Amino acid sequence: MSQIYDFFANHFPPELAAFIISMLPLVELRGGIIFSSVVGIPFAEAFVLCYLGNILPIPFILLFLRKILTLLERWRLTSRLVRWVEDKGQRAAKKLGRYDKLGLFIFVAIPLPGTGGWTGSLVSVLLDLQIRRAFPTIALGVLTAGGIMSFFAYFIPGLFF
Repeated sequence: MSQIYDFFANHFPPELAAFIISMLPLVELRGGIIFSSVVGIPFAEAFVLCYLGNILPIPFILLFLRKILTLLERWRLTSRLVRWVEDKGQRAAKKLGRYDKLGLFIFVAIPLPGTGGWTGSLVSVLLDLQIRRAFPTIALGVLTAGGIMSFFAYFIPGLFF
C-alpha cells in the first residue's frame, strides 16, 4: 500500500493523487482519505475529491460488468479470473441474503478489506439489482464509509501515521 501512495505522491499533485487513488479497486475512498490526511489535504476538499473519485467508476461497473464478464468468460486465458470474480461476488451476495438494499448499503458502508463501491457493484450485478436501485444505495454506502474513514484519519491523529 505504501508503494501505491509513494508512486502517486511523487508523480501527481496531491489532490489528483487522492482522486485517482479513490478510483482504484480495493483501495477506493478508504485509501484516498488516508492518503489525503497524510499529505495534508484539508478535510472538506479531501472528502469531496475521494467521494467523487470512488463514485465515478460505479455507474460504468453497473452498466457494463455483466457484459464484460460474459465476454471474458469465453476465453480460456481469462475464464479463471472471471470465475474468481464471480465467486467473490457470490460469497458477498450470500451474506446479504434477502436484505438486498439494506445489506448492500451496510456491505459498502463498513470500511473493511474486500468491501466498498467496487465489490458492492459486483454484488449488485450478480444479484441482478436494477441500476436505479443499486447506485443510490452504493453511493450512500460510500458516503458513510467516507465519514467513518474521515473520523479516523482526520479526527484521531496519529492512527495511520
